[in-house]
Amino acid sequence: MKEDKIDAFIIPTADPHISEYPAACWKDREWISGFTGSSGTVVITADKAGLWTDSRYFLQADEQLKNSGIDLYKMRTAGFPTIAEFLLDVLKNGQTVGLNGLTYSIADAKSLAQALSSKGIKLDSDKYFIDRLWTERPALPDGMAFEMPTELSGKDTVEKLTEIKEALHKANADCTVLSSLDEVAWTFNFRGTDVLYNPVVVSYAFISDKETVLFVNPKKLPDELSDRLTKDDVIIADYAMLTAYLKRLAAGTRVFLDCNRTNVAIGNAVKHCTIIDGISPANHLKSVKNETEINGFHNAVLKDGIALAKFFFWLEKSMANGDKVTELSSSDKLTTFRAEQPLYIMNSFETISSYGAHGAIVHYEPTPETDVELKPDNLYLNDSGGQYLDGTTDITRTIALCTNPTAQMKDDYTRVLKGTIDLAKCKFPAGARGCMVDAFARKALWEGGINFTHGTGHGIGHCLNVHEGPQSIRMEENPTILKEGMVISDEPALYRTGQYGIRTENMILVKKDCETEWGQFLSFETLTLCYIDTKLIDMSLMSPDELRWLNSYHQMVYNKLSPHLNEEERAWLKDKTKEI
Repeated sequence: MKEDKIDAFIIPTADPHISEYPAACWKDREWISGFTGSSGTVVITADKAGLWTDSRYFLQADEQLKNSGIDLYKMRTAGFPTIAEFLLDVLKNGQTVGLNGLTYSIADAKSLAQALSSKGIKLDSDKYFIDRLWTERPALPDGMAFEMPTELSGKDTVEKLTEIKEALHKANADCTVLSSLDEVAWTFNFRGTDVLYNPVVVSYAFISDKETVLFVNPKKLPDELSDRLTKDDVIIADYAMLTAYLKRLAAGTRVFLDCNRTNVAIGNAVKHCTIIDGISPANHLKSVKNETEINGFHNAVLKDGIALAKFFFWLEKSMANGDKVTELSSSDKLTTFRAEQPLYIMNSFETISSYGAHGAIVHYEPTPETDVELKPDNLYLNDSGGQYLDGTTDITRTIALCTNPTAQMKDDYTRVLKGTIDLAKCKFPAGARGCMVDAFARKALWEGGINFTHGTGHGIGHCLNVHEGPQSIRMEENPTILKEGMVISDEPALYRTGQYGIRTENMILVKKDCETEWGQFLSFETLTLCYIDTKLIDMSLMSPDELRWLNSYHQMVYNKLSPHLNEEERAWLKDKTKEI
């Protein structure tokens, strides 16, 4: 920093595509801090260092930052400054903050520069020297891409490109750059293994009426895929050539960019153009699943449900036999059951296999150092998912390992379950946003003076990122409306630090419900197929409607899964899904 005349340096959790899960070669923040959570930013000054992360990772960060010299700053928590506030406090007029423009979004850099300018502090987005220090940095991913056939995607690339161009015309734009890896993969109907858990390929795309260019390492494309893209009038260029290509655009070209998901280096390459900022057309289009994709989700949750039934049966039987089962061994066993299913590619995220107090760490990931044995005296929370070629899954179940759960466990569990059910049951007018239905999932918790601070629901990709936008269900305002065909998670939760965590998560599909004199109404269809532990339910808190929903759901789970289980597993599932 001294050599580069930098007084503070910012290291976000991002790659050049502003991905949630960067490939190993771009995990600068994890390398310098030791913190492994999926969200966080490190700021370093001459005599201080801090990590900013959200409530999902407070406990994890507190443990992983011990003796690192890096202080934890809790985002959106009273008493902790934002990154901008921190920098304004510790830096002097005329000093400089540096960051790597390849891994910082245009919107975030602009906001930070404006805040710092109030004190005459400069932001230099062209500073990067981690390469000098991280001498064993992994290489760029070199895995091969593979075809996503139209029989599974529902639309071919030509049709998708036509829809994107139509959206650009409506926005009065000449062209767009797709930076997000899932948008590129969706648009060009391919998948890959470049990023752990996300079946994407490191690539960019430029789309205009004149030409479509895919920027990717050509060696990553099999001949059949390369030939198909060429037939679709897609020009294939080297991954590293994007900014040079953009700098040659004619002055005044109207470029549509999602400035929240596009890096500063790309923004600088088109500074001679007119930028139209908005949510990427590809992001909007892929969030609404077509009939083929919806059928694929139904297939994926069936396979996932089979794997989960076999897993929970195995877990209960193993513990009853006195076998040693740990967080890690149970996680591995679930992956084995998923891998037995047709079209399985990989897990959709690191399995959160958490026993007792570990369940209160929202995104806990067991490691050999933290792994503990599951014992019959507390709760077990398992949040997991699979990537199948025909769909992506995300599910959380909390079960009682203890014979007699405490009154508090049952009260907590039932309030969370009521939230899952009440959101699944709700009906709402077309045009509603996620924040407008969020309270359905929180009402029972709020009545007990309880809340959870993460979102209630996120979009889920079709054999793509398990966390997908632009839609969400959360307390904070998101202008994206909920549309028929969107797949979203439904996951209210409760965490008692040092005791346990509870989360019951299903995937839900937005569908048309009814049309009245007040217009079109929408509702949700629950997709996930897995039993819910009724041993933890406090019946006095459940309404008749909620019990009807649960019994109907359990009947569906049994009917769909039982034909795929052996006799012993069927009898076990019959008992788990019996009417209450």
